[in-house]
Amino acid sequence: MIKLYKTTLLGCASVVLLTLSAYQIKQAETPNDPVYDNLDKSVDPRTDFFKYANGGWLKRNPIPAAYSSWGIGNVVQEEIRNRLKKINEDALTANAPKGSITQKIGDFYYSGLDTVNIEKQGINPLKSQLDLIDQATDINGILNAAAVLTTTGTRNFIGSRVGQDAKNSSKMMLQLGQSGLGLPNRDYYFKTDARTTRVRTDYKTNHLPTMLKISGWDEQQAAKGAESIFKIEQFLADSSRKLENLRDPYRNYHKMTIAQLNTLTPNINWASVFKTLELKPVDSVIVGQPEYYRAVNTALKTFPLDDWKAYLRWKLISSYAAYLNAAAEQESFRFSGKVISGRKEQLPRWKRVLDTENGLMGEALGQLFVKEYFPATAKLRYTEMVEAIRQAYREHIAKLDWMSPETKQKALIKLNAIHPKVGYPDKWKDFSTMVMDRESYAGNVMRARHWAYTVNINKLGKPVDHTEWGMTPQTYNASYSPSNNEITLPAAQFTIPGVKDSEVDDAVAYGYVAASTIGHEITHGFDDEGRLFDAKGNLKTWWTATDSVKFNQRAKVLADQFSSYIVLDSLHVNGKATLGENIADLGGIVLGIDAFKKTQQYKQGKLINGLSPMQRFFLGYALGWLGQERDEALANQILTDVHAPGFLRVNGPFSDVPEFYQAFKVKKGDKMWIDPAKRVKIW
Repeated sequence: MIKLYKTTLLGCASVVLLTLSAYQIKQAETPNDPVYDNLDKSVDPRTDFFKYANGGWLKRNPIPAAYSSWGIGNVVQEEIRNRLKKINEDALTANAPKGSITQKIGDFYYSGLDTVNIEKQGINPLKSQLDLIDQATDINGILNAAAVLTTTGTRNFIGSRVGQDAKNSSKMMLQLGQSGLGLPNRDYYFKTDARTTRVRTDYKTNHLPTMLKISGWDEQQAAKGAESIFKIEQFLADSSRKLENLRDPYRNYHKMTIAQLNTLTPNINWASVFKTLELKPVDSVIVGQPEYYRAVNTALKTFPLDDWKAYLRWKLISSYAAYLNAAAEQESFRFSGKVISGRKEQLPRWKRVLDTENGLMGEALGQLFVKEYFPATAKLRYTEMVEAIRQAYREHIAKLDWMSPETKQKALIKLNAIHPKVGYPDKWKDFSTMVMDRESYAGNVMRARHWAYTVNINKLGKPVDHTEWGMTPQTYNASYSPSNNEITLPAAQFTIPGVKDSEVDDAVAYGYVAASTIGHEITHGFDDEGRLFDAKGNLKTWWTATDSVKFNQRAKVLADQFSSYIVLDSLHVNGKATLGENIADLGGIVLGIDAFKKTQQYKQGKLINGLSPMQRFFLGYALGWLGQERDEALANQILTDVHAPGFLRVNGPFSDVPEFYQAFKVKKGDKMWIDPAKRVKIW
């Protein structure tokens, strides 16, 4: 549930004064109320609920220059950064034993802040890999270099990883997926609107040649190399699937023997590639997009050797630019930060280093983080909330009028089998083999990436480790895994900035956490993609054909609803690509409502700051999407992300929920109104 934000309105209308008694009651304000304090009372909630709920905060908090968006997730992240900074600063001076977590944290932080040494080293940390690329004399040399780069985290045309077999979730398999593009996704190579064209032109004529010059090439080499790189990437993009087409697990599942893979790509010696990838012997592989690898096979014979050397050089320098000298780092930020995301300036260096460290060894930091900042009472509260949502879902399934008893029974089995991971792991990752020192920032990053790569490939052929977390406790996000049939709810996700968990009333907590996070993630198990996996996490048909048709009919209405929303200029939401998230949002809201109705706060009906419990529930949900986004970042999101903008993740599903109409007296003619016959009800 990646949080992204925008304040663009669904439409403007004159503000209508509400006649709700809750808005007319005069009473003493309860201080430090996380939803009341954010209101913009000049906005009618029936016109634009997102702006009504969050507009006061948005007016007071413009996007800082170093950010492409700014909202509650950023504020939580700032709190977390400050806490992690203290952990790192303590580690710097701890004189900890070599090999300890504290030593590794301290040395990594030191190397990232040591700009004198970073500048002195220039691009030398990449020398051995650059030499390997330059020394390639044929296509096998290019394949060998690409495989070596893959082992240290440089994405290129080989998109390999080890993951669960979608049709046999107990087995870890080698997987190959489309990869290799330098622009955010395939659409950037072909769309002709002015905004995308500007990005593509800058990439071809400015960013690529500049980065190649930084890598050591002269101007003529860089100009020619940039042309070659773009031709290769555009060729690969033409055989890359669109965002919405990557969401169908059946269409993206092609299990092959190595002999079949060799037939698909006769120009690639996979036995040699797999050996360089440090893989154990494999007899089969799952290929997500065979047409992409067919295109790679053709490209290897079509484009000259020098073109491929330029391509791999570019992949390497771009992958490590943020950890090299100022010239590389600043040009990388100019394009990815400014051109793509609209940011005006970089974050302070200490924040950039912390973010890098968090991405590479976040669970090491997490061990220290939860000791100080996540009390047992909070873990208990949200563990119990998971079960409240699960019970609400059971009741919803039982009452469905469109699902057969046969499918209902299997849906309940899957629901009951969902495993929740709350707060932090019971078993932490072992970082004992990760080596950190104070000699080279890029060198530390390279070793950490290789460590993570090795951890991944060593899963091949081994039992699935269900204790492993894919997120760190200090991550402001959450997830559902179809293959594991589990939800992951990190400690940071429950945080409301500046408010202790014990001070958050149930109405707000059930909207902010139970609906937008717990209910959302559980519903992912039953969205258009998640529903295709059974209780054991296997891609398997368990619905009756009739029930599948009925589900798809309802889902299409939601997809069409979101496709009708214009977000920026002529950009519409991609209703098909965002369908899973939109189903999860709507499901989370209706489950959260029913779970909340069982609480004492709802039953008592007392007002807080003039707001009823149900009104506070909806405001609590909207709080989870509080924020705004620059136009450049929003345009990028529409093209590359399966999540709709934050303001539509509030206004869109609320327009389908009867309790919202009741709580805020929404009537026909209001902007938030959808005719009852056109409202979506799935779960």
